[in-house]
Amino acid sequence: MKKNSIVLITTSLVIIVFLNLSLNAQPKEQNQTCLLRFGIFFTSERSQESLDGRMLLMISTDEKREPRFQISDGPGTQLVFGIDVDRLKPGEIAVIDHDVFGYPLKTIAEIPSGEYWVQGLLHRYETFHRADGHTMKLPMDRGEGQQWNRAPGNLYSTPKKFRIDPKKNEMVEIILDKEIPPIPPPEDTKYVKHVKIQSKLLTEFWGRPMYLGACVLLPEGFDEHPEARYPLVIFHGHFPHTFRGFREEPPDPNLKPEYSSRFDREGYNRTVQEYAYKFYQEWTGPGFPRMVVIEIQHANPYYDDSYAVNSANLGPYGDAITYELIPYVEKKFRCIGKGWARFLYGGSTGGWEALAVQVFYPDEYNGCWAACPDPIDFRAYTIVNIYEDKNAYYLESQFKRTPRPGRRNYLGKINCTLEEMNHRELVLGTKSRSGRQWDIWQAVYSPVGQDGYPKPIWDKLTGEIDRSVAEYWRENYDLRYILERDWKTVGPKLKGKIHIYCGDMDNYYLNNAVYLTEKFLENTKNPYYEGEVDYGDRAEHCWNGDHTRPNAISRLRYNQMFIPRIVERILKSAPPGADTTSWRY
Repeated sequence: MKKNSIVLITTSLVIIVFLNLSLNAQPKEQNQTCLLRFGIFFTSERSQESLDGRMLLMISTDEKREPRFQISDGPGTQLVFGIDVDRLKPGEIAVIDHDVFGYPLKTIAEIPSGEYWVQGLLHRYETFHRADGHTMKLPMDRGEGQQWNRAPGNLYSTPKKFRIDPKKNEMVEIILDKEIPPIPPPEDTKYVKHVKIQSKLLTEFWGRPMYLGACVLLPEGFDEHPEARYPLVIFHGHFPHTFRGFREEPPDPNLKPEYSSRFDREGYNRTVQEYAYKFYQEWTGPGFPRMVVIEIQHANPYYDDSYAVNSANLGPYGDAITYELIPYVEKKFRCIGKGWARFLYGGSTGGWEALAVQVFYPDEYNGCWAACPDPIDFRAYTIVNIYEDKNAYYLESQFKRTPRPGRRNYLGKINCTLEEMNHRELVLGTKSRSGRQWDIWQAVYSPVGQDGYPKPIWDKLTGEIDRSVAEYWRENYDLRYILERDWKTVGPKLKGKIHIYCGDMDNYYLNNAVYLTEKFLENTKNPYYEGEVDYGDRAEHCWNGDHTRPNAISRLRYNQMFIPRIVERILKSAPPGADTTSWRY
């Protein structure tokens, strides 16, 4: 019996070793037999200068849209491969071969033979000479909100159909024959104004002119009440071209209805217009609180916004917004200009920003309403504990390799993993230059690396976590940790100011960090925080505290939800002699 067992075990081990060797050898052998290359170039008609950037190759089986609009985290994604190019000359070919990393297939050698739509794109970088002595190449935003597939000035090719055979020895040439045009600036209206200032603080940091903007929503009666001084509300969120969710004319009757897979709603684009017009009607109607609301434009070389805090990699955006942009807006549009009359709200990125700004500038703002905030406790950095886990992509195990999920729906169904999400970013841009979610968190929270770029929290390819970077994150940006560490001094200034909302089935597991933060807040003493933390049952991402409407609708009503609560907060907390009447007409 023992002898047979030993033989069986030995045989199994041989089989396992053989299989492992075969699996490890397969990609190498596959690459060796891949003779296909793609050569991407531009002519002097597009640029007479040498260009820097990220050269991307997109390959798709779907002819309905251009391949550049088909790269995503979900199961419907098409293929993308990328390389950095430095001083690429007109006519010089950038070659993408089997050694170039791709997503979701790792190499062109893995592409099944067949017919595909192929497109190339150069995401252009420019050189920055920062005040800290580092020189880097980064993609400056050009008015599109850091979208590589829509950025003005990027070169791209007309999609063409090719038959692809990785074993065929050929060079597929792709000419970047088009350039994305500039985006026209938005026009002012009676209610919506657009302002832009050059920031002294950010210009000094980046070594070139840097700007901040604001899309300003003025209250009804602004011109008719010159004596009024208004509270200011900062509606934090992603890059706004103009003030979002506000429409001064009825919905377009000829608008072609579009299906929203996110909300499983047909004609959701019509719904968006309907609620934008409803907000205009309420905003200008009798009885709606009169305030100035702004959305901030602070796109930068790493993302469509800065997360509204000071950062070693992005610069002093927190100070620039609070001490440069906001005073400018308040003076120009007759705001009260005091901390008790400034408020913050937002969702997702904007939810994190609202809470972070309130925590880091407790005297400058009088309340935040943070919906579905990005991770506010890094013990739950989505589903990764960056202080204890060794690997972000896989659960620690001696004998198996279980990937961590990245996105789910309200039933818990997964459509991508953390590894897949990060590998997509790695293809779109090295050194935190993808312009996507995980890279901006890293750019905001990390110290500066030796090369001038953000020091990685984990190896982008393998997921191995750098514990020293995690410690830096904790001391500087882990909001729950900072609140707990500094409560004795900051707590009295935050009493009654913190309100957090999250769906308990948030798509990105953001509720996990909210649970941990709530546990601390509910146990605060001297003083008790006197705020609110609330959860939506089976609610997905962007739930904002509205128990009466589905996410698809409540996300269109942030202003109507929170502005009345701001009025209550003002009347309760305004100091003696404060102006609580001139704006209440």
